[in-house]
Amino acid sequence: MHGRERYYEDFAVGEEVTTAGVTLTEDAIIDFAARYDPQPFHVDKEAAAASHFGGIIASSWHTQLLAFRQVIDSGFLGNASMGSPGCDELRFHEPVRPGDTVRTVLRVLDKRASRTRDDRGYVTVEYDIQNQTGQSVISWRGIQIIGRRPNDV
Repeated sequence: MHGRERYYEDFAVGEEVTTAGVTLTEDAIIDFAARYDPQPFHVDKEAAAASHFGGIIASSWHTQLLAFRQVIDSGFLGNASMGSPGCDELRFHEPVRPGDTVRTVLRVLDKRASRTRDDRGYVTVEYDIQNQTGQSVISWRGIQIIGRRPNDV
């Protein structure tokens, strides 16, 4: 659904959307971490059990990527997304464990038209990745560059 027609004008401050969930398996957690984040508590069951986490946990990067894929699939950003200049306040609240299902609650906090380019605006979004119990596991604020509707420019 990521090809959804959605432009800067379609975002409303206060809008809230929740994505579909995705469940992390132990095999997927270990496979991702073995390639990209091979810390013992992500890849080694015995070391993870002896760690302060008490077992295997997902890499925060893995969790964020899976959750962001759900954001894209939801159509929230739409076809006029032009990327992002960055994010602020990235926080890792709780570990994600095998069997957890995560979904993202998106809240539009602010929007402003570009002062220098008529074809775009900036939408500030709070990303709150939550587990199956609604507990926040990762959060950040992102600024999304969103194209303006062609006939509105």
